[in-house]
Amino acid sequence: MTETTDDQIFPDAPVRPPFDPELVPVLELVREAMPSLSAETLSVARQQSTDGFPGMEPVDLTVGGAVTVEERQVPGPEGDPDITLLILSPATDGPPRPAVYHTHGGGMVIGNRRLGVEMFLDQVAAGNAVVVSVEYRLAPEHPDPAPVEDCYAGLVWTAENAAELGIEPERIMIAGASAGGGLAAGTALLARDRAFPKLSHQILICPMLDDRFETHSSHMLDDEGVWDRQANLFGWTALLGDRRGGPDVSPYAAPARAEDLTGLPRTYIDTGSAETFRDETLDYARRLSEAGVSVDLHMWGGGFHGFDLMAGHAAVSRASVATREEFVRRALEG
Repeated sequence: MTETTDDQIFPDAPVRPPFDPELVPVLELVREAMPSLSAETLSVARQQSTDGFPGMEPVDLTVGGAVTVEERQVPGPEGDPDITLLILSPATDGPPRPAVYHTHGGGMVIGNRRLGVEMFLDQVAAGNAVVVSVEYRLAPEHPDPAPVEDCYAGLVWTAENAAELGIEPERIMIAGASAGGGLAAGTALLARDRAFPKLSHQILICPMLDDRFETHSSHMLDDEGVWDRQANLFGWTALLGDRRGGPDVSPYAAPARAEDLTGLPRTYIDTGSAETFRDETLDYARRLSEAGVSVDLHMWGGGFHGFDLMAGHAAVSRASVATREEFVRRALEG
């Protein structure tokens, strides 16, 4: 794996917008709790993502008994190991429901199938949706194309077994945050190009889309914020190795490289104004819209990467979460 300490890769960091003042105390706590990501700290970061941060209460995936929690081993990509799916279903019987197929975040190198699913639990508990979250293989042990192909294999199994899962097969949306947002976008491209399944929506939350580091925002955070340029370089290099930034990278791994964005599902996409992925998110939204895709784009002033998931009390976080939840609610209602 390529080292991430070569100062020649980046020029001096360009100017960034200020962080929202209400977010700053949380940002300071997060930076104290999270080690700078590197090969040496990766195992600690992985354990932390599994255990949760000190003082954080574990999420009750059953929502007090309103949600049924199941795990399934299902076929992975052809010739590769089986994968695990976490399936969250309403505990009450009812007609087939729409599904949210979830791809977790973690920079391509950390996280698991339970990370981030809580953002959809209310809809499951209310009987409005089934959530399926995939455990994909992580880089650098399993570089591209393993993560996105695992995500696609789990999506295919979900669609093929929709009746058993109580899912409406024509109403499956895909959703993910950060690396999960990039994998959701890449999986949606695979589903389009392989003509199965047809997705109704894609929810791309501060997505990780571009390995090339050509934008202003990809250079503007240096040892500050969350997921700065060095962490981003570590994640992309773990996934792509020496191919990172070169001509031989698939758009399924780095969706910003896709030349044709026609035929993709209706898209919700958001970002903070003070985060590494800002410009690639804005550009992807513009290109989707130019390709005829219906896009809801939101940029939140002063937001760092994952701000609304880490600092839910802040006004900008409440606005972001409410806006996204309203989009998901309307999408599930059809």
